[in-house]
Amino acid sequence: MSAVICVDFGSTFTKAALVDLDDGTITAGASHPTTIETDVLEGYDACLAILVEQDPRAAQAPVLACSSAGGGLRIAVVGNEELVTAEAGRRVALSSGGTVVAVRALSQGDDLDDLAEPDVVLLTGGTDGGNGEVLVDAAQRLVASGWRGPVVVAGNVEVHEQVVDVLADLPYVLADNVVPRIGVLAPESARAAIREMFLAHVIGGKHLSARTDFTAMVRGATPDVVLTGVEMLARGLDESRPGVGDVVVVDIGGATTDVHSVVEVDPEDSGLAREVVATTALTRTVEGDLGMRWSAVTTVAAAGLSHLADLAEARRADPGGLPTTQTDRDVDEAIARGAIEIALQRHAGRSKVVLSSEGRVVERTGKDLREVALLVGSGGALRNGAEGVVGRVLLPATGVREGGWQLPRAPRVVIDHDYVLAAAGLLASDHPEAAHLLVQRLAVGADQNTTVGE
Repeated sequence: MSAVICVDFGSTFTKAALVDLDDGTITAGASHPTTIETDVLEGYDACLAILVEQDPRAAQAPVLACSSAGGGLRIAVVGNEELVTAEAGRRVALSSGGTVVAVRALSQGDDLDDLAEPDVVLLTGGTDGGNGEVLVDAAQRLVASGWRGPVVVAGNVEVHEQVVDVLADLPYVLADNVVPRIGVLAPESARAAIREMFLAHVIGGKHLSARTDFTAMVRGATPDVVLTGVEMLARGLDESRPGVGDVVVVDIGGATTDVHSVVEVDPEDSGLAREVVATTALTRTVEGDLGMRWSAVTTVAAAGLSHLADLAEARRADPGGLPTTQTDRDVDEAIARGAIEIALQRHAGRSKVVLSSEGRVVERTGKDLREVALLVGSGGALRNGAEGVVGRVLLPATGVREGGWQLPRAPRVVIDHDYVLAAAGLLASDHPEAAHLLVQRLAVGADQNTTVGE
């Protein structure tokens, strides 16, 4: 085996790349509109034919895929306290590649009758060794609500047996507690359990393809796989094969704008009194109201671009439409610029110094990105943008500004033109060397793109 096909079944386009495993290069690439109305593998078959023309090895190459087609992975979070277990569950769900469609805090009297039709419920509650009744009660109320779908249990591990008795007739996976103790967030086990549920119940359940090879090739939800690629970019493999350090990736799509970051937490900041749920190095946020097509109307409203309201409505009505004139391209860039700036601000949040009983304390509302060295842009609006798109769309969202925003001050910038991060995430487990070579080439490209448009 000298090459592997990496495929991303997106909500709008299916992208495929043939990766040479020996030198970690992409030797062929193709894209096709995702054929969600018929069978998603029809679009893949069209991509495969193009790959074979470019590199005959594609005809026999094994396939690894990720998917956000059909709405991707929709997660509802059920916890006890709004500011502790429910918030922890929300963060874990996002890092697992899901779109969080509901968060319910039972101690606040939240109702479970309407969970916005998620694919999976993430059930949290209680610290290990703490009050076990809250997790058992949450399971009982979930069953009583009529929910019969998959459940990931990531609360107080000491009452797992009781929870299993309650969920006996439902598909479930037990994971370690996401909040084993106050001030600690442990997402890894729950993230793996959510991935297991996605592969076992969601991919097949969405009926995206009648062919069994689709479920065989999919390895995870696209955002989860991309975050794995981002982690490879930041951390590398070992001391002899290092990563680039702290990095942030902004991926603008038709419906959402996702921000992925790997920022190693400063021990002096990790114990801030205001953080009841600890910050983790790997973070992902999803902005469902910011996007280029389905969310264009809410994007221009949030960005104060009211003069583009009619044009945004036209994009929502025709999400598959591509820009054909310079005016179209200018409008798309304005929408992209607004979406990226707001998404980065929401991810980074603000910092301010306040007086407390302990003295002067720094309060943060998001992830501190100020010292991030590398900013990667992804999504069709950037990949297909005209020369200088970095300077017109990405760089305006960075730099020092008033209000305490924790945005990257002076990052190197690169565009992921070849879908490298998704491919690296797919390869990371079985072909880590090839994945590392892929992301290293992406990082080197930053030096060539930093001043574009300046």
